[in-house]
Amino acid sequence: MNCHLAQINISRLSAPLDDPQIAGFVAQLEPINALADSAPGFVWRLKSDSGNATDIAYSDDPFVIVNMSVWKSIEKLREFAYRSDHVKVFRDRAKWFEKSAKPNYCLWWVAAGHVAHGGRGAHAARTLSRTRRDPLCVLVLAAVS
Repeated sequence: MNCHLAQINISRLSAPLDDPQIAGFVAQLEPINALADSAPGFVWRLKSDSGNATDIAYSDDPFVIVNMSVWKSIEKLREFAYRSDHVKVFRDRAKWFEKSAKPNYCLWWVAAGHVAHGGRGAHAARTLSRTRRDPLCVLVLAAVS
């Protein structure tokens, strides 16, 4: 079976999206999303009519936002995340997000052509948080860094 790699990142902002403290993050959403959309190996990303996912409610907590995308391979995701301008945003994440005491990032394989959905990603992240393992979720530590 031909598979793609889905990723979900669930994080809690340190202030509301419209707070000046978060302005640096918000200013980078459009260019970084455009970079992802044109990156080699990119398949799909969760977004609303606004062009990003910051207005898609993940939980009752309005500070919690979700990012989800699908890539052709772990290598292509690694190239985008750590070898493009995305890495600058990644390095600055502590300016905008609270540090999580539990895993907030999860990867899992989906059949090529299948549109991953937030429900599966949320389930994988919750299972990983509780048990530190999920049969369909691959927690990638050294592999993507």
